[in-house]
Amino acid sequence: MKRGNIIIGLDVGTTKVCAVVGEVAGSEMEIRGIGTAPSTGLKKGVIIHIEPTVDSIKKAVQEAGSSTGVQIREVFVGITGNHIKGIRSHGATGINSRDVIPADVERVLESARSVYMPLDREILHFIPTGYTLDGQNGIKDPVGMAGDRLEAHVHIITGAVSPLQNLLKCCEMAGLEVIEVVFEALASAASTITDEEKELGVALVDIGGTTEIALYKDGFLQHIANIPVGGHHFTNDIAIGFRIPFAEAERLKKDFGCATTHMIKDKEMIDIPRAGQQKKTPRTHLAEILQPRAEELIDLIKDELSLCSDYSIALSGVVLSGGGSLLDGFDSLAEASLGLPVRIGSCDGIKGCRGNINNPIYATGVGLALYGLDNESAKVSYENNPSGIFGKMKDWFAGIFKGNGDSETYQHMKT
Repeated sequence: MKRGNIIIGLDVGTTKVCAVVGEVAGSEMEIRGIGTAPSTGLKKGVIIHIEPTVDSIKKAVQEAGSSTGVQIREVFVGITGNHIKGIRSHGATGINSRDVIPADVERVLESARSVYMPLDREILHFIPTGYTLDGQNGIKDPVGMAGDRLEAHVHIITGAVSPLQNLLKCCEMAGLEVIEVVFEALASAASTITDEEKELGVALVDIGGTTEIALYKDGFLQHIANIPVGGHHFTNDIAIGFRIPFAEAERLKKDFGCATTHMIKDKEMIDIPRAGQQKKTPRTHLAEILQPRAEELIDLIKDELSLCSDYSIALSGVVLSGGGSLLDGFDSLAEASLGLPVRIGSCDGIKGCRGNINNPIYATGVGLALYGLDNESAKVSYENNPSGIFGKMKDWFAGIFKGNGDSETYQHMKT
């Protein structure tokens, strides 16, 4: 699966495409380099225009390959969007008063996997979240324990087939083979959250084109969510409020944006382009536009966390990632509103993440590479499951390429 001990994470985002090259040494990974390109073919994390998306992927991959000397062919690619949903499932099996063996675990997980799945949805992740043996909860690994009834609790993450097809199609058109499609919040958590935090309780909030949440407790994933509000909305509010182009609004947000007026000095002024001229405007006016949107997003985050029992189970607090987390003052505003510790996530515990690479905007890309390191059997398990996503997607591609007379392309994909 890993050619030359190299793993590539590909983050196809709303504002940028990022390709991260990781090199495996033993059980650890070192980030060799990153390639980025502006993204214009997505809206709220979902592809709406194929050609510019393919072009952005090619540019990011080419930059990453040129800077590292690596020929990139296989990738772990991230996916997001409001179509991503999480459901809980439960399975049980009899043990008959003997020790639990690995075959029992496989059997009870298969029982938990037997849930109805609409034809327009596909399973992305099947994640065990704990076991129960004869009523004893919170068991992480039941193998070797004795009992009569083994139960498994799992979290199933699903996505709509159409966005998955389009993502895979773009990667294929860019000359890439997708090893696995990964929910981006899980990838960001892999690069910014420690095992200790997952054990104690922590919420990962990834603010990109949309806002994704992954809540962990006792070392297991407990809840996921996707909020249809992200960095794009902040920029759009500025563009409307000042009646300026979107690109200029994005620049103002990054350079001078602030989530609260209380952090800005009264006399601080910024230049706003109007009618071909730069006009002085109090920076507080910009914050007055951004603060209501920031408060709305924080309230939505709080509501989502509350759906999973009491959101205060996140004793370690909230970890922010993604470009939206860099809005000045957002972390302080969130901490005051949530009543939990809030920090901006970083990748500084990962080798090679120095300087500009150690930035929350790269957390997903780095996390995708780490996810590849921790899931070496992913490709085999998908290829051996013809009813899974890759079986269905390859059938779909076969029909497309057959219709276009491009059998050579499909043959390459099968190999």
